[in-house]
Amino acid sequence: MEMTARISHFNSKVDGRNCDGLVNHNGETTEITVSLSRKRLSPIEKGNLYRLRQRKFLLEDKKRLCTWALGTALLGILLMILHAELCPVVYQPGSIYALSINGLISFSTGCLLLLIIAFHYKDIRLFIIDHNQVDWRIAMTSNRVLGISLELIVCAIHPVATYLRPDMGNRLGVKSEGNSSAPLCLSSSHKEVMLDVELLLSALMFLRLYLVHRAVLLHSKVLLSASYRSIGSLNNINFTFRFVLKVLMNKYPARTLLVFIMFFWLSAAWMLRLCERQEQVETGGMDTALWLIAITFLTVGYGDVSPCTSCGKVVCLFTGVMGVACTAMLVAVMTKKLALNKGEKHVHFFMMDIQISKRIRHAAANVLRECWLLHRTTQAKDNSGEHRHHQRCLLEAIRVFRHLRLKQRKIRDYASEMVDLSKMQMIMCDLSANWNSSYHELEQRIISMEQKLDDLSRSFQRTSELLTQALHHRRLDHR
Repeated sequence: MEMTARISHFNSKVDGRNCDGLVNHNGETTEITVSLSRKRLSPIEKGNLYRLRQRKFLLEDKKRLCTWALGTALLGILLMILHAELCPVVYQPGSIYALSINGLISFSTGCLLLLIIAFHYKDIRLFIIDHNQVDWRIAMTSNRVLGISLELIVCAIHPVATYLRPDMGNRLGVKSEGNSSAPLCLSSSHKEVMLDVELLLSALMFLRLYLVHRAVLLHSKVLLSASYRSIGSLNNINFTFRFVLKVLMNKYPARTLLVFIMFFWLSAAWMLRLCERQEQVETGGMDTALWLIAITFLTVGYGDVSPCTSCGKVVCLFTGVMGVACTAMLVAVMTKKLALNKGEKHVHFFMMDIQISKRIRHAAANVLRECWLLHRTTQAKDNSGEHRHHQRCLLEAIRVFRHLRLKQRKIRDYASEMVDLSKMQMIMCDLSANWNSSYHELEQRIISMEQKLDDLSRSFQRTSELLTQALHHRRLDHR
C-alpha cells in the first residue's frame, strides 16, 4: 500500500520523538508515532569520548612535530658538514657565504628549539588528559623539567665562533696554499681555545640524532596498532623505544644492524676527519679515516695508521666500544638464524634416536655372539690364546653397548627437556574437555536410567494392583 507523508504543522516545535500526519490512499489522516530519538549520552560518557578524541589529535600532533624536529635537526647537521667541507676551500671564513650558512644553521637551531617546546607542550596536554587532571603544574615533575632542559641544551649547541670573530680566518689563504687537506675553518686564529670550541660544538651537533629514537617510536606500527596497545595494557607492558627496538631486532635483525653500522661508520669517520684535519696529518683524509674507523670497529687494529689528536683518540675509543657491542649483537643474530627450531630439533633427535637404537641392537648382538664364542672355547679347553681373545672381544662389546646406552639416555633426556608447554597445555585442555563431555554423557545416562527405573517401579505397582484386583474378583466368584 502506497503512503505519502504530510507535515501538518511545519512551524511547530519538533522534539525529535515522533512524526505525525500520514495520509493513506483514501485520503484519511492516520496518526502514526515513529520513534526518532537517539540514545542520550551521560556527561561521563561525553567526557570520555571527548578525551579519546583529544588524545587521538594530540598523538597525531606529537608525531607531526617529532617528524619536523628530526628533519630540522638533520638539516642543521648537513649545513654544518657543508660549511666544514667548503670553508676555506671554496670560500673564506669572513665571506658572505660563510655568514649565510652559519645564519641558516642558527635559524634551523631556533626552529628546532621551538618544535621541541611545542612537542613537550603537546606531551603535557596528553598527560593531563590521560590522568584526568586539570592543573598543568601536576605534570611538571622534576624529571620532566630536567629532561626538557637537557633537550633544549643539546639542541641549542651549534658553532658560534664565526659570530664572535668574523675576521678570524682572513689570513688563512696564504697558509693553506700547497696543502692537500684543508684545515678547519677559523684555524688561522692564534687562540687555540676558539679552535677547540669550534671543533667541539661541531661534533656535539650529532647529539641531535637522539630524535631518531623518538621518531621511530611514534611512527612504529607497534604504537599505532590498537591490538598491540590493548594486549600490552593487559600485560602491563610499556611501549617504549626499548620494546620497539626489540621488536625490530626480532623481525628485521640484519636490516637494523646494517643500517646502524653504516650510519655509525660514516658519522664516526667524518668526526675523526674533523678532529685530525687541524693537525694536517694522514688521518685527516676521508679515505684514511674510513679505513681507521673500520679496523677499529672490527677490533683488528693493524697499526698502520693511528689518531694524533685527543679528539680523534676519543672517537676511536668510542668506535671500539660500539664495535664490540655490535659484534656481540651480530653473533647473537647469527646464532639465532643458524639454530634449529623446535620442529627441526624434534626431527633431528628422533632420527638420532632411531640410529642409536639400531646400533644398540647390533652391539647387543655382538655381546651375545662373543658370549657364545667364549663359551665354546671354554668347553673346548685346548686353546688358551683364543680364549683370551674372545674375552677381550666380549669386554669391548660390553663397553660399546654401555656407551651407546648412555648416549641414547642423554639424547632422550635432552629431548624430554624440549617439551612444548603450549602444546602440552592444548593437550591437557583437550583431555579436560573430553572428560567433561564424558562426565555430562554419564550424567545423562544415569538420569535416563533413573527415569527408566521409575517407569519400571510404576509398572510393577500397576501390575501388583491389577493382580490384587484379579485375585479379589476371583475370590468373589468362588464364593
